[in-house]
Amino acid sequence: MKKRSAVLRSSLFAVLCTAAWSAAAQGVTASLPVVELGAGMYRIEAEVAHTAEARQTGLMHRVAMPLQRGMVFVFAEDAVHCMWMRNTHLALSVAFIDAGGKILNIERMAPRTEDNHCAAAPARYALEMNAGWFEERGIAPGAVLRGIDRLPAAR
Repeated sequence: MKKRSAVLRSSLFAVLCTAAWSAAAQGVTASLPVVELGAGMYRIEAEVAHTAEARQTGLMHRVAMPLQRGMVFVFAEDAVHCMWMRNTHLALSVAFIDAGGKILNIERMAPRTEDNHCAAAPARYALEMNAGWFEERGIAPGAVLRGIDRLPAAR
């Protein structure tokens, strides 16, 4: 019985270490809240960057992101916000969104670049997804995202 307990403990330890390594390798940040958003018939698990620190860090240093996962940036005011990809290893698409949840424009962003990608009009939110996510699903400017009303206010 002792041998079986030791094997079970060892197996559990291996599973926990693998899960922790996987999360670390993907750069998953456990401290950010996650909210469910919807675009067309698609569900999005969006990490919420609503503080200055979270907005500044964004998806930097991540090497992978699940297909249905993204990050929504919540800004304190409507403005022509811009994004860039310094220290970001993932190719991303960003949708700039107005206060009502309408997508204003979508930009593709190459990894590890400092090119500015800006909203076409004053935006309150920006949603980053894996590159091509919006296009592959037929989601274009003018589409309205569901769940925006559940986002916390910017801090």
